[in-house]
Amino acid sequence: QVQLVESGGGLVQAGGSLRLSCAASRHAVSSSYAVAWFRQAPGKEREFVSAISWSRGNTYYADSVKGRFTISKDNAKNTVYLQMNSLKPEDTAVYYCAATKTPPTTKRGEYDYWGQGTQVTVSS
Repeated sequence: QVQLVESGGGLVQAGGSLRLSCAASRHAVSSSYAVAWFRQAPGKEREFVSAISWSRGNTYYADSVKGRFTISKDNAKNTVYLQMNSLKPEDTAVYYCAATKTPPTTKRGEYDYWGQGTQVTVSS
């Protein structure tokens, strides 16, 4: 069982930055996993933000965050990060970390494990 714990959310002004962390349970993440960030704003569906393959480090981004967000990983710490710069009010959402045994995908149904989420609020 993979356990994921997000942290790093908070309140920030537009144009500011935040770094989210997703810590996986010890030895839980292997080379067969990909890890992604999704987000869900009030009244909206959960949407893909970014993903990274654990073994090769290939990265993927939604068009809405390209050039502003960067996903990275620390294998030694079993942790995935999402650096968010130039934040906009429309980035306000609960951000979820998720893991899958398949290659990275934008489809939330392909992800088997989810964290509890962390709130990101961007004020205008």
